[in-house]
Amino acid sequence: MSIRLFYGMWPQYDRRLREIIGSMTDADLAIRPSPAGWPIWATVGHTAGTRVYWLCTVLGEQGAESTPFAASADGWEDDLEHPRSAAELVTALQTTWSIIDHCLDHWTPAVLEERVERKYGDQRQVHTRASVIQRLFSHDAYHCGELSQTLGIAGLPQIDLWRPN
Repeated sequence: MSIRLFYGMWPQYDRRLREIIGSMTDADLAIRPSPAGWPIWATVGHTAGTRVYWLCTVLGEQGAESTPFAASADGWEDDLEHPRSAAELVTALQTTWSIIDHCLDHWTPAVLEERVERKYGDQRQVHTRASVIQRLFSHDAYHCGELSQTLGIAGLPQIDLWRPN
């Protein structure tokens, strides 16, 4: 049995995020929640890049090479002088979603118990696959909420994760 059942709404959340981001102009994507906050495009880039970091770099899953993040250890959000377009962001979300999609289909409840050690600075941390997939699910939802608030304040359509199809 795969773990897809436990994350049944996640594909819809990803699709709704892509729909909103895909409809945005460069000016919309440059909106910041505050003067010190990241522009929308950077938050979306961070969201997509985090998927690759945890699943491919930390857990060793395949698929990073098919994403825009394959050639760089730094995330897109780290270079605020290089804004990303809606098309680039949608591609980043689609290609990184493919990695998650594969995990949802192929990981089993037993696989979730596997532990992986990660070196972070001078610390060593142990994570389970369960903790990583839960982290990514909540990370996506957290940033969708953050983006929705920024979009709403700017008078733009928000990301409605739960809208019926």
